Amino acid sequence: MRILIDADGCPVVDIAVGVARRFSVPCHIFCDTAHVFDKEGAETHILPKGADSADFALVNFARRGDVVITQDYGLASMALSRGAICINQDGDEYTGENIDALLLARHTARKIRNSGGRLKGPPKRTSEQNLRFERKLTEIVERE
Repeated sequence: MRILIDADGCPVVDIAVGVARRFSVPCHIFCDTAHVFDKEGAETHILPKGADSADFALVNFARRGDVVITQDYGLASMALSRGAICINQDGDEYTGENIDALLLARHTARKIRNSGGRLKGPPKRTSEQNLRFERKLTEIVERE
C-alpha cells in the first residue's frame, strides 16, 4: 500500500503525509509546476503544467491497494479501475457503486456552466472536515 495524493488544490496534503509517516506507509505527492510541494516523508512528482498531467501520471503510477486522495471524480474513476482505494478531502470514499452518479453530476454541472448558468461553490472548509478525513484515511490504512 502507498498513499498517492492529487495535490493540485488539495487542502489535506499535510494531514495525509502525517498519517503516512505515522504508519510508515510510502507517500507520493503529484502536482504540476503551479503547485510545488516539498514535504518530509513524501516523494513529490512534479509534472509539466498542463491539462491533467499530474492526474494521468498518478493513475499510471497507481496499483491495486494504493490509497488515492483526490477531489477529481474522473481521476477517482480511473484509479478505481486499477484497484486503488479512493477518498476525497472530506473522507468520503469513491466506490464502484457511487462513482457513476458523481460523474453524471459533474457532467450536468459542466453543461449548466457552459450554457451560462452559475453554480454555488463549496462552503468554507471546517476543522471537522479535516478530522473526518484523517479518521477515514487512518481507518483505511489500519484495515489494509
